[in-house]
Amino acid sequence: MPTATAALDRETMHRLFEGRHTTHLFSEGAVDLELVHRAYEDARWAPTSMNCQPMRLTVLNPGQRRDAVVEHFKGDNGRKTTAAPLTVVLAYDPNWHEHMPTLYPQAEGLREKFADRLEFREKMGRDNAFLQAGYFIVALRAHGLDVGPMAGLDAPGVDAEVHADTGWKTLMVLNVGHGPSTEGDAQYPRGERFDFAQISQVF
Repeated sequence: MPTATAALDRETMHRLFEGRHTTHLFSEGAVDLELVHRAYEDARWAPTSMNCQPMRLTVLNPGQRRDAVVEHFKGDNGRKTTAAPLTVVLAYDPNWHEHMPTLYPQAEGLREKFADRLEFREKMGRDNAFLQAGYFIVALRAHGLDVGPMAGLDAPGVDAEVHADTGWKTLMVLNVGHGPSTEGDAQYPRGERFDFAQISQVF
């Protein structure tokens, strides 16, 4: 019989979930892109529908290109992003079906089947890219980084700045750094969470 997978210890689980907060303002210090690369390399093995993997990443270092993207952010999100060491725009590729012969070869003809079903591809791309975003956030934490996800932005405006050549469609932005700043509202107080009994039904 296959050997059962061992559970992670509580300290590791704490460092990934309960012990971490969304970070709005980060401590000083650059983020090594290699850490982001490693986080993706781990997160990519998590499941998506038919292994479609529609999430795409646009990494923005401080500079003119990120400044142009920030112009399309709402509220205080621009200020937070300008102060962040590194920013990653999470998007999805509406043409994810083009890669199905490689990603899901056991089912022939999927690229052709989905070619004319744009509405279906849009929904499946968004749903699975959001799923991958969750994996990616946890993977970034596992590599010692703190993350500030944001969705308050004009997605078409961001796309015009950084996705005009790819056709990718923006979903959210992750600001990434090493720990919270000691100044300002770097992390908000912990909000309540539902417990299992409140959100489940068991038959």
